[in-house]
Amino acid sequence: MLHIVNRMNRHQRFFLTALAVAAGLGLWAGCQSAHTPAPATTAAAALPGVKPGPNDASIAWVAAQLMEGAHYQQRPLDHELSAKIFDGYIDALDPRHENFLQADLAEFVSIRTNLDLMLAGSHRRAELGPAFAIYDRFAQRFQQHSEYVGELLKQDKFKFNTDEKIMNDRRHEPFPKDLDEAKQLWRQRLRFDYLIEKLARELSETNGVFTVKLPPNAATNITATLSKHNRWILRMMTNWDHNMVLQTYLNFGLAHAYDPHSDYFGAPKAQDFSIDMSLSLFGIGAQLTEDDGYCTIRELLPGGPAIMSKQLKADDRIVAVAQGSKPPVDAVDMELEKVVQMIRGPKGTEVRLTISPGEDRTARRIVPLIRDEIKLEGKEAKAQLIEFPGGKRIGVIDLPSFYASISLPGNENHSAPKYTTPDVARLVNKLKAEKVDGIILDLRSNPGGSLEEAVKFTGLFIKDGPVVLAREANGQIIKDFDPDPGVLYDGPLVVMLNRFSASASEIAAAALQDYGRAIIVGDVSTHGKGTVQQLLQLKNFPLPFTPTATNDPGTLKITKGKFYRVSGASTQLKGVASDIVLPGILNHSTLIGEGALDNALAWDTIPPASYDKLNLVQPYLAELSRGSQDRIRTNQDFSYIRQDIEQFMKMQADKSTTLNEHEAILERERVARQNKARDKEREARPLPAVKIYELTVKNSAEPGLPAPKSFWVTNEVAVNTGPKDKSDKEALARAFATHEKSAKLNSSDANLSLGASLENLDLAAKTTPLSSTNHLTKPVVTKSYQPDPTLEESENILLDYISLLTKNGILTAYQ
Repeated sequence: MLHIVNRMNRHQRFFLTALAVAAGLGLWAGCQSAHTPAPATTAAAALPGVKPGPNDASIAWVAAQLMEGAHYQQRPLDHELSAKIFDGYIDALDPRHENFLQADLAEFVSIRTNLDLMLAGSHRRAELGPAFAIYDRFAQRFQQHSEYVGELLKQDKFKFNTDEKIMNDRRHEPFPKDLDEAKQLWRQRLRFDYLIEKLARELSETNGVFTVKLPPNAATNITATLSKHNRWILRMMTNWDHNMVLQTYLNFGLAHAYDPHSDYFGAPKAQDFSIDMSLSLFGIGAQLTEDDGYCTIRELLPGGPAIMSKQLKADDRIVAVAQGSKPPVDAVDMELEKVVQMIRGPKGTEVRLTISPGEDRTARRIVPLIRDEIKLEGKEAKAQLIEFPGGKRIGVIDLPSFYASISLPGNENHSAPKYTTPDVARLVNKLKAEKVDGIILDLRSNPGGSLEEAVKFTGLFIKDGPVVLAREANGQIIKDFDPDPGVLYDGPLVVMLNRFSASASEIAAAALQDYGRAIIVGDVSTHGKGTVQQLLQLKNFPLPFTPTATNDPGTLKITKGKFYRVSGASTQLKGVASDIVLPGILNHSTLIGEGALDNALAWDTIPPASYDKLNLVQPYLAELSRGSQDRIRTNQDFSYIRQDIEQFMKMQADKSTTLNEHEAILERERVARQNKARDKEREARPLPAVKIYELTVKNSAEPGLPAPKSFWVTNEVAVNTGPKDKSDKEALARAFATHEKSAKLNSSDANLSLGASLENLDLAAKTTPLSSTNHLTKPVVTKSYQPDPTLEESENILLDYISLLTKNGILTAYQ
């Protein structure tokens, strides 16, 4: 999720990295050991070694040259950087530090500080033998890991009555000294997985009474489930081809040694990136997942060839793929990414899928489909118009990312390119036409995207001036200006952010804050990703390729500069601080944010740009903050959040999880009771006295407003009016039990709609056989409204802001 930008008549294209919010990987401590490596098992020794492809050495050499010469830091490859490359690659393969032995790392110790020389290679070809040898050793160790897990699943009794605990985060822990110590870690991890499965099966609750009882054959089913997962993960981790090894080495090793936002994309990953940025792809319109070696349909996308064919549905398996009239290629046990690549293709071409239907796995049918462009409309900007008692109206624009159409190999020629700013402008114009008194821009969890779109988006809310500064490796400062001297919306404005807001979203928020144009509300600060990236397709460089090789060499995303606010401060590392901070768990996590990533660039400042401050926020900020704090103190949802923060802080400090079943059950019961009490309290609340109208880019062009959103959902549930026998009663009980269980699972997650549980109830009722023909369907109406305390408090802040501006005569000037 990055994006191309043509900047100031320059021929370079710059990008903002979409945030991959993950904890930084710890560096290997460089332990050495005199022990010889533990011997591989017979099966492990039989694993075929992966060899570099014919062009891999050339690809690696060019990537290394570009990182050395074009990266913002202008840092030459040396022994120190070599150690970072080695450590990053090892951690990418074994992030929990539980498979490689210290003896393995000691064996590779001479490689650790000489990868710079090997990447420089000779005759413009890098030496990749060590990288592939390291992966082969990892595959052997993982094979041993898998075999040991298989033995334990056959022999272990899995009792959980001791004080044993498992460490939650082993990224910074030493690797096991020997195979015996590794087996202890493998056994502990398996016990944790088994306990989680067991608790899910044995712990049930009815009317506040908890029952701990395993159903018949539960132990056998748990073993079968974990065995299946063990086979799947073994195949995923030991069946890599040379492309996967090369991508992991160049991405997590080489590129991330320079900074966490430089990346190497093999051709499939580059295509995924283009899809995320462009919000469209060329294919059949299906979301796919892997299930025990089978490519399985998870969901059909509206309007796509798959759903339009009426021959495919969720849970169908794709067992073979054929291109047009060519013979089918077996897709069983093939990596999901490879199956996806076979299914995608140019618009208008045919792909034939051999399907194993979900209702009959023994059946086979061939479904021909013509590929088409699939629009991912669910990821585009959308809005809500909220109407309060008394007539006040505000708009909320939800922007998941700063998208813009780009073309990379395999995803070219979009029929209707998608760009953020025109979409948001349509929504703003609709809100203005409906006479809103203020607007909230919801940029929570927006990972960034196109710099050009971020600049244009900001320009919708300011008249003119600089939006962001960037410093290049040579020290040159480049200013990006609002390209439109007009302003689309000049009314009261609030921007919502959280710790997952990054890159382009930080640029837009920082500019609106520095201009004094908007109130920033949310977490204590944003992610802190303040670097700019350039996409380089390696096929455009003169590579000494083997003539017979046809593979795409991939794309390098390389950090070319740093971003700075118009005030001169970098957004790197520190992010954008909220004007009004609201309580939230993310504020207290040590694993979120740029500072949690390895090799992050430093924060600094440059001279500020010249710009006209509007000063529309600072005069009112103290009063707005006091009002917000008063509401938060008495708000029940924020009380729940403070309780969750307290529990999270304890868990984060403990760094471990119990493997004692009794203690785990007590904690599950506590959480279940807590959630049930919260659900009961929320259910008893009156519904908010507002009307909510949902707006999309598509319906914003239509006159008037759609029907207001309903706070209730109605489902038809099968009801037997006169069960003839015991089996009828039990069947109906099972249907309602399914509903009860689903409702409880969903009620523990504020992000899940209660409608999902009703869908399960409806499904259970429809699929539960009733022998009596005398049964009816009964409508069940359930409250679907789920509170979003951060959004609701932002609405209150905006209403207070509108009131203060009106009192001071400022709002009149806007209108």
